[in-house]
Formats: sequence, C-alpha cells, structure tokens
Amino acid sequence: MNKPKMAAEKSASRVLMLLSQLERLNEDHKVSNNDAIRQITGKILHLLQTQEKTRKEVTSKGSGGMEVILSSLENTQDLQTTLNILAILNELLTVGGGRRTGVFVSKGGTAILLQMLVSSSKNPPANEELMLHIHTLLVKVGPKDRKFGVKSRLNGALNVTLNLVKHNLQNHKLLLPCLQVLRVYSSNLVNAVSLGKSGALEIMFEIIGPFSKKSTTLMKYVVSVLCVCSSGMNARRAVDRGYLPTLLSIYQDWHRHDTRHRHVVIRKSILACIKNLTNIKLGRKAFIDANGMRILYNTSTECLAVRTLDPLVNTSSLIMRKCFPKNRLPLPTIKSVFHHQLPHIAAGGPVAQLYNQPPGVDDVVDESDENEATEVDTENETEYEDDETEDLVTPRPDESPLELDSISISKRPEGTADHDLVCSLGRLVVDGGVNGGSVDGLQDEGGEQAVLEVPDTAALLPLHDPDLYLEMVKSTRSVPAYTEVAYPDYFGHVALNLREPILERVYGVQRMKIFQDIERLIHSSDILDKVVYDLDNQSCPVTDNGESLKFNSKFESGNLRKAIQVRKFEYDLILNSDINSNHYHQWFYFEVSNMRPGVRYRFNIINCEKSNSQFNYGMQVLMYSVQDAINGSPHWVRTGSDICYYKNHFSRSSIAAGGQKGKSYFTLTFTVTFQHKDDVCYFAYHYPYTYSMLKMHLQKLSALRTAQIYYRQDDLCETLGGNSCPLLTITAMPESSSNDHISQFRSRPVVFLSARVHPGETNSSWVMKGTLEFLMSCSPQAQSLRESYIFKIIPMLNPDGVINGNHRCSLSGEDLNRQWQSPNAELHPTIYHAKSLLQYLRATGRTPLVFCDYHGHSRKKNVFMYGCSIKETVWQTNANTSTCDLQEDLGYRTLPKLLSQMAPVFSLSSCSFVVERSKEATARVVVWREIGVQRSYTMESTLCGCDQGKYKGLQIGTSELEEMGAQFCLALLRLRRYTSPLELQNHNSHLLDTENDLIDTRGIPNITSTTTYVLEEDEAAFLEEVDYSAESNDENDPDLEPDLQDNLALLDPSSDSEFSQTE
Repeated sequence: MNKPKMAAEKSASRVLMLLSQLERLNEDHKVSNNDAIRQITGKILHLLQTQEKTRKEVTSKGSGGMEVILSSLENTQDLQTTLNILAILNELLTVGGGRRTGVFVSKGGTAILLQMLVSSSKNPPANEELMLHIHTLLVKVGPKDRKFGVKSRLNGALNVTLNLVKHNLQNHKLLLPCLQVLRVYSSNLVNAVSLGKSGALEIMFEIIGPFSKKSTTLMKYVVSVLCVCSSGMNARRAVDRGYLPTLLSIYQDWHRHDTRHRHVVIRKSILACIKNLTNIKLGRKAFIDANGMRILYNTSTECLAVRTLDPLVNTSSLIMRKCFPKNRLPLPTIKSVFHHQLPHIAAGGPVAQLYNQPPGVDDVVDESDENEATEVDTENETEYEDDETEDLVTPRPDESPLELDSISISKRPEGTADHDLVCSLGRLVVDGGVNGGSVDGLQDEGGEQAVLEVPDTAALLPLHDPDLYLEMVKSTRSVPAYTEVAYPDYFGHVALNLREPILERVYGVQRMKIFQDIERLIHSSDILDKVVYDLDNQSCPVTDNGESLKFNSKFESGNLRKAIQVRKFEYDLILNSDINSNHYHQWFYFEVSNMRPGVRYRFNIINCEKSNSQFNYGMQVLMYSVQDAINGSPHWVRTGSDICYYKNHFSRSSIAAGGQKGKSYFTLTFTVTFQHKDDVCYFAYHYPYTYSMLKMHLQKLSALRTAQIYYRQDDLCETLGGNSCPLLTITAMPESSSNDHISQFRSRPVVFLSARVHPGETNSSWVMKGTLEFLMSCSPQAQSLRESYIFKIIPMLNPDGVINGNHRCSLSGEDLNRQWQSPNAELHPTIYHAKSLLQYLRATGRTPLVFCDYHGHSRKKNVFMYGCSIKETVWQTNANTSTCDLQEDLGYRTLPKLLSQMAPVFSLSSCSFVVERSKEATARVVVWREIGVQRSYTMESTLCGCDQGKYKGLQIGTSELEEMGAQFCLALLRLRRYTSPLELQNHNSHLLDTENDLIDTRGIPNITSTTTYVLEEDEAAFLEEVDYSAESNDENDPDLEPDLQDNLALLDPSSDSEFSQTE
C-alpha cells in the first residue's frame, strides 16, 4: 500500500540530489563538465515528465531549484543542455504554473530568455528547436511580467521575433508561438509603434487570408497581432497601404463561409482591426470609399437573429456610427427662430457671444471629433393598441377662425359621445388677444358656426374653467405673438386613476433604430426628405398630398421648429432653441393631426443635447387625444414604444458649441400607434403647465378665500416680455384685532417658496399647485399651517420662458438660476426683485425660516433635496479645516427627514447638502449665504418615476406631484414642533467664518449660463441610481451623488469627470 508513496519520496529526494549536483558543477568553472551537466539535466527532465510531485519539490521554498536551473541556463554553451533546461522550465510553468511563473520572473528569468533569444539570432541560421522553446516560454512568462514590454524592447528582441516570422511564413510550428509573442510584445504601445515601423503590418497581411478551415488557430493569432499593431500611429500607415478594403473583403469572406459560427473570435478580431483604422479621419474616408457601410450593414443584419453574434453586431454598429458622415442640422441657423430685443446687451455676455459669431458659423462641422464612446444597448418597448374607430372627418388646422363670441359651448355628461363633433374640430384661435383685440374660436369648412363639445370636468377639476382660460390667454404676451390655444390647455387634464408602470427595457430596440438610421445613407433613394412643418419658412405654405401628418406648435409653451418626413410613417423633428440662445433643446410640446389608426408612426427628435436621459430607463412621452377628451377622457397619458435615446450623426461646429469640438446631438425616438382616425393629438416632454393656466388657477384659488384665510396677490415685477410675475402671501387671519392676536400674526415665521425658474421643468409647477391647493383648503391641518407661518410664494419665476416654450432660459438667453449673486434689474427682473424682497425681509428681522425652490430633474428618479451644510462640504471636499472645530446646527436635515417619512415619492438617500463652487449663483446657495437662511433648499422632482416606496416601478403623474406639494406642507407643520421658540423669534442663521474660507468667490467670475455652452445634467452617462447617503462615510464611492462628484472634480484639477448641473 505504501510503495507508490515511497517511490514518490525517493524520486523527490533524487531531484534534490540532482539539483545539488548541478549546482556544484555550475560553481566549478575550471573543469569542462558539459557531458555531466547534459546528463543531469536530462535526468531532471525525465523525473519532471514522469513524476508530477517533483515539480513542487523543485520550486518549493528553500530548495533554490529555480536559481540553480536559471544559473545553468545562463552559463551553458551546450545546445543540448540548453534544450534540456528550456524543456525543464516548460514543464515547471505549464500545469498550475501561476506561482512558479511568478518565481521565474522574480529570479530574472525573463531577461535570461530574452538575452538568449538575441544572442542565438546573431549566428544564423538559428536553431529552430531552440527558437521554438524560447518563444513557447516567453508566451507563458510575458503576461506575468509587468515590465516585459520594456525588457523586450531594450534587449532588441522585437526585431528578432519579427524576422523569425518573416522567414518562417510556411513553418506553422514555429510561426504560431512567434505570433503569440508578438501579441504580447505589442500590448506595449511603444512596442506596437516600433513593430509597425519595422514592417509588422506588411508581414501580417502576407499571412492573413480568406476563410480556411486548416489554419484557424494561426489566423486567430495573426488578426490579434494585427488588431494591436493597427492602433495609434500605425493606423495611418495601414490606411495608406490600402489595407482597410482588404480587411473588409476578408471579413466578408469569413462571414460568408463561417455558417456554423465556430470562428466568431476571428471575425470579431477583424472587426476590431477595422475599428482601429477608422479611429482616424483618413480611415473613415477609406471605409466609406470601400463601401464599408453597406458591407457591415448587410453582414450585421444577417447576424441579428443569432444572439451569440451580438459582439459582431455591436462592433459593426459602432464602426458604422463612427463613420457615418457628420452633418449639420437641416436648419438655416441653430439660433432660435425667434429673437427678443433686450434693453441692453452686456459685453462679453452670452447674447453678445451668440450674435458676434462669424457669419455661417452654424454651417461649420468640426471633423476632429474622435469620440469612440458607444452607448449601452438600453431600450424600451411597450405594446401598442391597434383599435380602429369609425371614420371621422379630418380636423382642419388651416381653417379660418370664427369670433369666439359666436361659438356655442355645450357641455354634456361624461361617457356620451358624438363622433360627428370631430367634424367641427378646428383650431382654437385668439386673434390679437395680446393687444386687446378680438378672440376667435372654431370654424368648420363651410365657414359656419362650429359647436365645440367640452367635457364636463368641473367636479374633477375645480380650478379649471375653459372660458376663464381663454380670458387669461388674452393678456399673455409672447414673442411670436401666439394667437392659438392648445386643446389640452383649454379642455384641462384629469389625472388618470390607472397606474402607469415604468417600461422594462427590451433588448435590441436601440440597435434596430440605429440600423434604420444607417439605412438612410445606404438606401438614400428611399428617403422622402419632405419638409411638412417649418417655423423658419412660415410664409411659404407646406404642400400636402393628404398622406403626411400635420404638425403645429404655434401656441403657448409650444416647441417644435421643424418636421421632416423621412419615410412614409417616420418623421424627424427638430426643437427650437431657447430665445436669444443657440441650444437648450429638451422641452417639446406640439400638435399632430391627419393620422391613420393602427399605423406605427416613428418620431425622432434629432437635436437633443444631453448625453443621457430617463427615456433610456423606462420613461415615456406624454400624449393627449382630443377625440378621447371629447369622449370623456381628457387625460395626458404616457405613451410610445421602442423608446430609446442615443447619439446621432448630427453635430455642431466647435465655435457654436463654445469650444467643445465636434459636439454631437442625440436622438430621442419613439413609436406611436394612434387609436382614432383623423384625431388631433398633442405630445409633450412632461405634463404641460402654461403661464395662462397659472393665472387661471390663481384666480380660482382666490375665490376659495374664507374669512379665516389671508390671501393677497401682488405683482412682483414685470418681465422682459411684458408679463406680470405673481407674488402670493398666504397665512391665517388674526383671530381678532386685539394687540395679542395682531402681535402673534406679525411674529409668525416666514416660509419663502418659488418654482419654475426653468420653464421645461413643468413638474415643479404641478408640485406648486399641490402646495397652493393645500394652503387654501379648509382642512384643520391647513388652518394650523396658516396659523404657524406666513407664506411668500412666487409660483413662476420665469413666465417669459414658460410662455415661449423655452427649456431653461429667460428672454435674456440666460439661466436665471445662475443670476442670484448679481441679478440685473433690466435683464433679470424676477430674480432681482425676488432677491430684493428676501433682503428686505432680512433687514426687517423677518428672515425666512425655510426657503425652497421647486425644480425638476430629468436624469434621476424620486423626489429629493439639495441643501447647504458647511460641515458636509468640508467632509466631502477633504478641506484642511478640522470638522471637530466646526459647530453647525443640524436643523437643515430635519425637513428632508420629515419628508422621507411622510411623502412616498421622497428619497432621503438621494439628498445632498454639499455646497459646490458651480452652484454658487443658484437661489439655494445665495439665500443660504447672503440672506442667512439655514434651511435653504432646492427640491428636485423626477420627470420619470420612482424606484422606491409606495410608487416603486411607476411613472410619476400629476396626482403624485400634487400630493408631494401637499406633503411638503404637512412636513412644514411638523417642522414647527422641532423648531425652538428662540429660532422662531430670530431666524437669522449666522454662518460660520470658515464658510467664507471654504468657498472663496473672490477669484471666481460671476457665473452665468453662457449661451454657447451646452449645460448638461449632473449625472454620469447611463447611471441612474444614486447611492449617496448623508450618513455614509464612503468618501470615494464611484456612485456618489453627482453634485458631490461635480464638487470634487472642481476641487481636484486632475479629475476628468464630466458632471453638470440641474439646479
């Protein structure tokens, strides 16, 4: 039973004995003992080949076996001994040799092999068996030696191996390990360039060839070497020699013959070579000239059905998108269609930069865009309804209007329908209303009076009145002088009782859309390219054959600049820039008519600017059907399938993009199937909330005032566009005129609320609506809240931007939430007067207890807050100030914590209380620093939905947003319990002296949102979850809340993170 074990022990001891003898022979240089050494090494090799355990004995700690073997290899001049030792090393490093390889490298084995390789090549012809052994070992050792590339270059081994390849093209036995070593060499960029200069590319193209079953292993290593050597500086050399068409032909041949997909690795490596060559402009041109787009398109479409071939499809897609010729947008200029004359233009300001650009700058395309980043294949798809209804007459958007006084408005119970009513659907027009003129309404084809059926939604929408809305529209002043009214704003929106889930991503949708875009270049003759709507050419009516959709955006808050029919049921849409700007394309709101039911229409908004969007994470666009509204369902509903968001082939000039070279646009694409024939439907980025709607709601709210409610509406100021900015004061009336009650009335702490500084963040207005309705309600909690505080509310800080369909700016072409440090009374009147009011409150000892600015966030889920904390800023920025020396009241955390307990959509883990340099000019930071409000917040509401709490997995609707506004009020009521009486009496929060040291602004210019700079959201590409927690100690968490990343990037000059702002 013990004989095998004893035999193993004897063999192991024998190996040690032989190693000991070899060591003594190495030390005795006087005696020529080549025969003895040859005999001993042969015996050691035999033992290693027959007894597996002897390998461990040789490399065990303290044995010194590896040193003895390497010393013998370095000193011997005998060929057979050398071959024996190389074979011994090969045995030691073959099976389970990871640790042994590390020992080999640490003992200087790599250098010995490289020196032997070079010295052996000096006496040609080199021994083939010796070269085979050396290269076989280098293949195993190279990846384990971090300095292998440098060592091989310094020893001159690169050209030795390359020459061996050159002279042994038919000797596959030696060629294969040499190619493997070349692959390891070229993993070092300097080596790759050196090999390219020495002719490695030419040699590889002598080996590479069409499909063959005989030498697939060799082919695999050839293309792997070629892939590495064709990058960087070698790419131009390869393109100049015409290798790119050759690679395309070879790829096509392997694709055609590899029908069982057994050689996907080879095909992928060939694509990787093509990808490297197309990284340079010359390579992209050669790719197009070689018909590469068509070749890769055809091969990729044949691979789509096989999931295991996705790597080929993805790489092909990346190459085609990169080589797709960059085009400018089909516009005469990327500046806004509309222009508003400003009182003055600050020299060096964004508007001055915009209008001082060289003529034709919008036509310049920066060809230096070398961006290779590819988007993650994240797509969404929903089922669509295919119901058909009876034939209805087409709404006539081009009909002449009737006087509004002649319209008969009738209301009928919900649920009843008269399909003939759609025959009379025209366009609701306010003719000259902004100048006090007459108000026109609907007219049918014959010019007779039209009867518009308005759904009776008074019980569900107590604050909505269509007649009152039209009255409000009359006094609303827009730059384009809009005379039309959108039906959803006129009819009103009733929140859905149904839950609308966040869409699950369906694999392959985005890729399919990208391939359809590539088809445009390959099959250009199939593209209609028919302009069906154009604000730049309004005087020239668009011809229509009755087959195209009709578009319109000439109403309050509307935004659609141009619509181009590219295929029968596909349209490219271009959004208008913010007025006096050349960017900020995100908000859209437009009308579509003349559709067919049961047809899948694809819409592509092609000039989006943000690098990521919640449309990649389950968010859908909103649609409002007029036919559904007349039939008793006046709802904005989430709709669309095949939704995805990706980079397209349109780009801006480097000058127009503020120096950001070759900045590309992104496409939002979605597919819609209409349910009704000849319906009139509206699409929007989020639930619209117009300025006229606000005025209507405020007038209806004032009618709810009771004897117990103090409600006053003032005009804060007049905007640049001539519209008033409402300022509300809401509190409880004093119980009596006694001194005690009057004193209590005057001593109530102030809560200052504002919203809608960014016009495209309409969700902030719906949250504000919920707040206002709660404050004006008769509930005991509302009465208690009014008795606790005096509310100063500016429900819409940017009326002009809202009216004119802007996304972020006012008529000054600037982001108003970057003007709070030094607002200009003429250019930023709402910010100037809002700040003045806050300064007045501070001067009179009425500093607000809470300031909160309502916003919307396009890249995150849930509702959360940004606040201000010195201590957390120090902690996150690793400032030198010791946190133990800072004393700070943690009361700024109370309100967010209360909201996380009360509001189901609120997420405390997404909140941040860090003060960033990039946010110094925002309302939140300025009110905190200059006015002294400790509880100064920005409350961000998602545009998409929730990933936690009661509404997890659901898209957010107006009812949830209004609920959030009401919950905010309840949290303020509970906050009163946690606030000390002393703090209520003295609201002035004295900031610590260290705050000015931490955020020193003396060297920072006044922050403005330059018109020529694209401001993105502060979220990393395709990261939707935020793991930052205020209680966390993970300072270097890669998923920190983007505000923190932004701050860290600003403080660390070496950081290359690209984050941006939403506040």
